[in-house]
Amino acid sequence: MQVSHTRSALSVSFDEPNLVGSARLVPVMELAAEAGLHQLANKRLTVPTDKGANAGAKVAALVAGMCAGADSIDDMAVLRHGAMRRVFTGCYAPSTLGSFLRSFTFGHVRQLDAVASRILNGLAGRAPLLGSPGAGQFVYVDVDDTIIEVHGYAKQGSGYGYSGVRGLNALLATATTDTTAPVIVAQRLRKGAANSARGAGRLVGEALANLARVRTGPPVLCRFDSAYYGHGPVSAALAGGADVSVTVRMDPAVKRAIAGIGDTAWRAIEYTDAVFDEAAGTWISKAEVAETPFTAFSSRKKSERIAGRLVVRRIPELNRQAGDGQPTLFDTHRFHAFFTTVDPDVLDTVAADRTHRGHAVIEQVNADLKDSALAHLPSGHFGANSAWLVCTGKSLQPHPHRRDPRRRGLHQSSHRHHPGQAREHPGPNRLQLPPDPDPPASGLALATGTRSALRRHAPATATGIEIRPPADTGTTEGTTVEHPRQRGRLLPHAQNRLTRRFRNHPPA
Repeated sequence: MQVSHTRSALSVSFDEPNLVGSARLVPVMELAAEAGLHQLANKRLTVPTDKGANAGAKVAALVAGMCAGADSIDDMAVLRHGAMRRVFTGCYAPSTLGSFLRSFTFGHVRQLDAVASRILNGLAGRAPLLGSPGAGQFVYVDVDDTIIEVHGYAKQGSGYGYSGVRGLNALLATATTDTTAPVIVAQRLRKGAANSARGAGRLVGEALANLARVRTGPPVLCRFDSAYYGHGPVSAALAGGADVSVTVRMDPAVKRAIAGIGDTAWRAIEYTDAVFDEAAGTWISKAEVAETPFTAFSSRKKSERIAGRLVVRRIPELNRQAGDGQPTLFDTHRFHAFFTTVDPDVLDTVAADRTHRGHAVIEQVNADLKDSALAHLPSGHFGANSAWLVCTGKSLQPHPHRRDPRRRGLHQSSHRHHPGQAREHPGPNRLQLPPDPDPPASGLALATGTRSALRRHAPATATGIEIRPPADTGTTEGTTVEHPRQRGRLLPHAQNRLTRRFRNHPPA
């Protein structure tokens, strides 16, 4: 038996005046205060009118709300629940923070970028953001963009990009090492129809400058996918003192270079379905790598050409009819090539390929951000959404799923420029492999678990009232049901009737 009536809406509120729903905000905001968040925002932000007053406290409130799980302006009400105002000061109303964000122009967003870069420097002095890379280890700077889906035509700058959905384009740059979680070092919001490489050269320069303030010494390697294979991003990385590892597009020059690789130059690598032969000390794998000298951007003038290495990975083309007794006359392969300027003595062919595949870590960064504060771009104003993105980059650092030291090497990602993993496309000659085990839980770069599950729901609308059953008086005639709020009270028409009766017939 089931209840035939269900609630059409549910409202959950946290209003206990003696409890705090996000107690872990205390160490996070203390760390932000020590890093100089309030002072830097008050000093550098010049948002006009009274909406820009107390900029440091308002920026800190936005960061705190995102750490508490807010993904919209209305969700900032989480800072005013329970005893939060007894623990923190400056718990602004969502409407106040929304007016503050909508007052941002592009110049104010750039001021907030300056605040964010200096906050990163302050945090590096108090938390091991990038650890202590050993000799020969790189600090990896990964650059990629993602589409944040929006709905409706009121969003300024929204459009259709490479994903085919209406949204805005967020360009991110992260820094990571072999043993630390990714840290967002630069970000930029662009219109939805923007090309992936638009403004990437300038962002790479800013990311390397911010990274130089945080840590100096270890070599830096910038990793890009094929959308950023252009002279702008690559030359900006080299000008900043970093090496590059960028996926190339299969243009005629790249195809000629691949065709010139000899058959004896290919080496088997650890890849999907690979087996290690302990007796021979080699991998038995269908995936192989090789390299050849290559000069990128040869169509430009000589001073702008860049010499390096073209590392190529090939896998056999799938023959779905091989099981029916129809093998191919000769083997065909799929090629994935990338260009790198790292010296072969530092990273050989196999190590360079394995390192380049680590670029997939930024896809996990995008997923983590979209699962938190970037689930929405909360305003129709482009400047407000740009400021929201900057605050997001400093409030939430993604989980290091791809950088746990106890996890095995990275597999091929489901990136839009990379072929999918074998386990995602089982065929007649290929078994469906089990998914990788979940990595052990590791600490974030700043603090673990600062995002709570608090989420502000829409207020409920009452669909009826619960009526208390009448007491059993032994008779059913003339029985009335009295609402609890009307107990002992007379309705207006009954009061008027009683007044007239007492006026005409006063009591003795």
